[in-house]
Amino acid sequence: MTNNQILLKQIVHQEFVQSAEYENENSYFEFFSANQLLKDYELSNEEIERGIVGGGNDGGCDSLYLFLGNEVVTMDQVENLKCPRGASLDFIIIQTKYQTKFSEDSIMKWKTITENLMNMSNDIEQYRSRYCEGVLDMFMLFRDALTKLITLQPKISVKFYYITLGEEVHPNLKAQAEELQNTVRKMYPTASATTQFVGADKLMDLYNSEPDMNVCVNLADQAITLGNANEYISLINISEYYRFITDTTGNIRKGIFESNVRDYQGNNSVNSCIADTLKNKKGEDFWWFNNGITILSDNIKLITNKKLSIDNPEIVNGLQTSTEIFNYFSEYPDKLQDDKRNVLVRFIVPTSEEIRDDIIFATNNQTNIPKSSLRVTDAIHLQIEMYCKARGLYYDRRKNYYKNQRKKATEIISVSFLAQCLISILLRKPDFARARPSTLLTDDTTYNRLYPEGGNLEVYYKVGKLGKMIQNNLKKTPDWTPAEKSDVLFYLLYGVVAKEIGKSNITTEDIVAFDIKRITEGKINIAKAQIYEKYKALGGNGRVVKSLTFVNDIDQLMGLVGA
Repeated sequence: MTNNQILLKQIVHQEFVQSAEYENENSYFEFFSANQLLKDYELSNEEIERGIVGGGNDGGCDSLYLFLGNEVVTMDQVENLKCPRGASLDFIIIQTKYQTKFSEDSIMKWKTITENLMNMSNDIEQYRSRYCEGVLDMFMLFRDALTKLITLQPKISVKFYYITLGEEVHPNLKAQAEELQNTVRKMYPTASATTQFVGADKLMDLYNSEPDMNVCVNLADQAITLGNANEYISLINISEYYRFITDTTGNIRKGIFESNVRDYQGNNSVNSCIADTLKNKKGEDFWWFNNGITILSDNIKLITNKKLSIDNPEIVNGLQTSTEIFNYFSEYPDKLQDDKRNVLVRFIVPTSEEIRDDIIFATNNQTNIPKSSLRVTDAIHLQIEMYCKARGLYYDRRKNYYKNQRKKATEIISVSFLAQCLISILLRKPDFARARPSTLLTDDTTYNRLYPEGGNLEVYYKVGKLGKMIQNNLKKTPDWTPAEKSDVLFYLLYGVVAKEIGKSNITTEDIVAFDIKRITEGKINIAKAQIYEKYKALGGNGRVVKSLTFVNDIDQLMGLVGA
């Protein structure tokens, strides 16, 4: 084997052992490969795992992801899906083989599944016995999203990635790949279709690439500061700002916008005015017509009187302006060299997490934004983070913050995962948690019940800890498909806790008084076998766990009827 093949095998082995989450190195390689390939999308571990659908009857699709403008799309978002005209809609299909070669079999499977499931005249239901539910759901998601957005003329891109530790790609495979791409283009004539063979060398390059944690920016003039190294105000040339917000491949740095609670609002009146200013007001400076941008940082250093070094920059206000500047220079790259206009930028190093959240809230609360978008700036979430952190559990209030610090995935809980666990246990709605991973905190009534002012922090810690225990147990369960593990997860969490407490209407007081050490692997495995048997008897698919009655079946299995 080559050096890179040997090194990658060692990397996968070591990370598999350290993760303690996966049943074998082959299953870990699926996560590892998707994690490396999708680095630029800056997905959380849960988002990556949610896309892993491989197993039996996967049609050569180990992982499937749908992105709209670089944001991952889930089933519960389709109804309210929107985007600016011409936004990118990327359907990514990944096949991984933990071996040192590429084979034609994978391409042949792709050709067949593409003809079957991407042809919108074919009823997906007729393939229920041929392909697993996770694969069918993702192809249906692609169809539904495209149908929803079709009048906005999204730019469709279908990307196939075949990942192994191999090196050489036989000409026959390349020819098969071209036929595969032509199959997509016949069904979607305006779509882009590509196939990439990712071998050991490319995979090692991806592994060694790291998101930029430090960025330097050149200023148009000396920065204004009030004698405090924690704050700077300056004009920045819009060409220089474009370079600041893009990576070396010309893509926008998604990570620096994570704390901006607004999504890009598309072609609305405000953004149209920003775009018009960029395109048509060449004789006046841009910052005259714009409110500017606010950037938070962990640390700022003045390299020269016209250059700043910024650690972990976060654009907390100015997403619309930033995106329009990106769009402008993406459309007119020849303007980068001679555009003399500037944008006003504030750089701030918050003195505490509370101040950081106050700044985010204040700079994003000056126009009408749904309160649901500002949830994580509520004091309770910082309190949860600090309380859990002191106990070795990391609440990822700032998406990927702890992942980037190399904390173990087994110790990280996301905002959405904790909410799913709370809804499952305290509201007795594992069906709701399973079906709505991305939108379950948009309802004010539900949110206020789960996160009351002065809520007991012990509840959040224990529920999060229990959720991770159940999740980690399922990941190591042999012979279950990823879809089955996802289907059963929150029902198993509810069932195990409810049985041990002895009641179905669980309260926060019950959780505070409950000793989570009572939940053992043995008890989880017993409940898991019972719930799985019932789940399979009822059909063993998503329709079972999304029903309103399956939770009643769990109560019966756990002996909780009448409790």
